[in-house]
Amino acid sequence: MLVSLIAVAPITWAWLTSAPYRVTVDEGMRWMDAVPATQVALVLGAGVREGQPTSMLARRLDIAADLYQAGKVKALLLSGDNSRVGYDEPTVMRDYLVARGIPAGVQVLDYAGFDTWDSCVRARQVFGAHELTVVTQAFHLPRAVALCRTAGLSAFGVGDDSAKVRAALTYSYAVREFPAAAKAFLDSVVFRAEPRFPGPRETSLERVLAGAEPY
Repeated sequence: MLVSLIAVAPITWAWLTSAPYRVTVDEGMRWMDAVPATQVALVLGAGVREGQPTSMLARRLDIAADLYQAGKVKALLLSGDNSRVGYDEPTVMRDYLVARGIPAGVQVLDYAGFDTWDSCVRARQVFGAHELTVVTQAFHLPRAVALCRTAGLSAFGVGDDSAKVRAALTYSYAVREFPAAAKAFLDSVVFRAEPRFPGPRETSLERVLAGAEPY
């Protein structure tokens, strides 16, 4: 029984910490009314293949585009992995959004968002964000919101209900949330781990919010 309690405690922490601060996308854009206006949409990377976002990442980007076009956010912070030559999530994310009509000038790229905790900490420490809306899938949303709030951000979350169209993939990822939540709890609450690449400080997001080009 004790082992079972320890196993579910981290994911319970994520669900309870995030419960008042998240919404799942539904049909007809009704979910948009529940989303508060914030400065930034933080879009978390979810893989690219042959220069295109995966289907799950594309949905995150579509939601972020909807938030921007509805006036819910002023800037988009695209946080992903660019740790090796030939693999560049943030640039692919930007190009996808530009093709959707989102100006490149409101997009800021974080090339060192290697995991959710790193993305949240870097959003605050490196890019100077104070409040944001984090965009991901619904199964990942409690952990993402909990981590961003633990990192000191006033964070709300919007999640894609991927189970409707990608059920098998969604459920396989959902099972992985149990160990991922344990790691998240250790990183954020127990050890207060620094991101793998903690700096230097950037002003690109502040420039966008002030009405200037990011670079």
